[in-house]
Amino acid sequence: MSEDAHPHIVFGTVTETAPLPLPLEFEALWVTNQADFHQYARVVSGNWQAAEATVHRAFLEILNLWDELLQSSNMQGEVWAIFRKTVVSQELNSFREGLSRLEPDEEIGLFRALRKLPPRQFDAVVLKQVMHLETSKIAWYLGVTTRTVDYHCRKAKERLEQAVPSHVKPGRDPK
Repeated sequence: MSEDAHPHIVFGTVTETAPLPLPLEFEALWVTNQADFHQYARVVSGNWQAAEATVHRAFLEILNLWDELLQSSNMQGEVWAIFRKTVVSQELNSFREGLSRLEPDEEIGLFRALRKLPPRQFDAVVLKQVMHLETSKIAWYLGVTTRTVDYHCRKAKERLEQAVPSHVKPGRDPK
């Protein structure tokens, strides 16, 4: 078949729209770490599909910060920190989505109220109350001070107390 058979097709545009090549050092980082990153993400998330999405997101974030990371004295530590934050973020989002999929008759007021919390309050409460992390670690994950974490937890508690009837609040006598 000759090029004249399709005069509307412009040849030679493939290289113009092809993605730019990745930096060689970035590719080396990928080859060196991706198997361990996938395994870690799979353990945390419980499935390979979620792990794949998490690792993909993490490496995109690493690529976005690549020039800064190259200047770092602890590049591997910073790469791991980015990866861990991505895993935590993905798991918190998955948890929140899981709450929204509860059937109305399965759903209790606490889950409904938890799902409606602003993202920072939701993250702080889940990391503190569900995952039982220390405030300093939560602050590191969220990139805020420990006082800010305490504030988010306090505000979330206030919202949850307003949304959940007193007869289902923990520690209250239903009499």
